[in-house]
Amino acid sequence: MNFEPRDRPENAGPDGWHIDDYRRPLPPERPGPPEPEGSWEIARRLVRDYEFADPRIIRSAYRTSAPAPGNDMLLEGRFFGLRFHLGVRVGDVVDTVVERDGRRARVWGWNYRTLEGHLERGQMDQEVRKWLDTGEVEFHLHAFSRRAGIRNPVVRLGFALFGRPTQLEYQRRACRRMADLTRAELDGRRRPPAADG
Repeated sequence: MNFEPRDRPENAGPDGWHIDDYRRPLPPERPGPPEPEGSWEIARRLVRDYEFADPRIIRSAYRTSAPAPGNDMLLEGRFFGLRFHLGVRVGDVVDTVVERDGRRARVWGWNYRTLEGHLERGQMDQEVRKWLDTGEVEFHLHAFSRRAGIRNPVVRLGFALFGRPTQLEYQRRACRRMADLTRAELDGRRRPPAADG
């Protein structure tokens, strides 16, 4: 990794770190465990396969399997026709029930951490949660990051000018895309097949 765990913002204070936290409601389900082929299961698959990422900004160029701790992944960042290869490593995979403020939620997700050569230092967590008491389903994206040491002066200047706005746009689009893809797949399953003839 290109940062030490002791440098994480919760250990070192927020100085120099950007901390982002997004929650996007997804189509709800009935209260109780996730429904087969329901919103939570669809969203879980989309998170597992990194489908929420807008391919106009970033795409998974290489991954050998579903996220597993220690697996490396190559991302391809895209900006004004340029391509940047960005290495990340899967940190944690979460598959559990958590309790928050007296409410229980079914959670599945994973995170990745940046490797040497990445334009940033940090970690991004992506999770799907279903609140068991109400059936609410949400996509949760949490990230902390800061600029890495960039040797190329042109890339360094470009990242200083456009890196943070592009990062924020990526995160907003990821949340919208997650909701749109989940809803579209649910609608496709509910739509009756077209009649022949």
